[in-house]
Amino acid sequence: MKKLRILVTTVLVLALSSLGVRAASAAGSTTANCAGSTHHAAPDAARTPAAGGTAAATRAAAAPVTVWLAGDSTMANPGSGRCPVGWGSQFDALFNGDVTVRNQAVSGRSIQTWMYEGNVSGAKGSDGECRLTSSAYSARWQAMLSASTGMKAGDYLFIQFGINDSTSACPKHVGTARFQQLLTTMARAAQARGAHPVVLTSVAAITCSGSTATKNRGFIAQTLAAGTATGSPVIDLQTLSVSLYNSVRFCPNNGDYGSGPLGAFFCNDHTHFETYGAQQIARLVAGDVRRQNLPLAAYLR
Repeated sequence: MKKLRILVTTVLVLALSSLGVRAASAAGSTTANCAGSTHHAAPDAARTPAAGGTAAATRAAAAPVTVWLAGDSTMANPGSGRCPVGWGSQFDALFNGDVTVRNQAVSGRSIQTWMYEGNVSGAKGSDGECRLTSSAYSARWQAMLSASTGMKAGDYLFIQFGINDSTSACPKHVGTARFQQLLTTMARAAQARGAHPVVLTSVAAITCSGSTATKNRGFIAQTLAAGTATGSPVIDLQTLSVSLYNSVRFCPNNGDYGSGPLGAFFCNDHTHFETYGAQQIARLVAGDVRRQNLPLAAYLR
């Protein structure tokens, strides 16, 4: 009997020991599996950006841009009077805070007098063009070409001339071939600095043929050709402005630019703009930037 009890006890101990080993093994496996799940979850969480992270990265990637404007009085900043107001003075308000507009348009300038200022004489040469007394650029153009103060990579240069250029007398007069040459030169100078030129036909004055507003600016073919030669976008502001005048029924009119819709839009010379008119022309330009899907459109409000 004593031997039998010893045998039974030994069998029970061995059985219980075996159960303990299997239980411990199962528990260890469960722990390992749980630990494995936690181990894989951590990298996934690390790879998931916090809310707003992508938006913040997008904002950080939006580099500030300067938009330079070169043109005449229809683009220029206003003087001390109420009129005229160039559309360039209203352009900045259409962009977000990452854009700075530098309006270098000057009243009364052709493309040549803008580029060369006092170095354009009052006499024509044998080619019919106003003679240059010096090939030195104007201070404004030199500043825009300067590596420290001027156009940089990613900037834009909007160029609009062609109104004063049609004057027959020097120093404003510019022939069609010379106009295209100078416009091409300006666009390529911007490209050489990594900036993006945009060339514009001249904004139209208001002239009517019966009930229809009509085009009245020249140098259109030359502007289009300069755009093609340099691969620059062209904004046909003459066509856009005439379409606007027709859409708001500015024709026919009695020539009274002191009151009513015409008075709110134009100065009394039917060419330059009141603030409201300048705002509408600026919106036309911005709208075509968006329509052509230029990268600058990403900064429009």
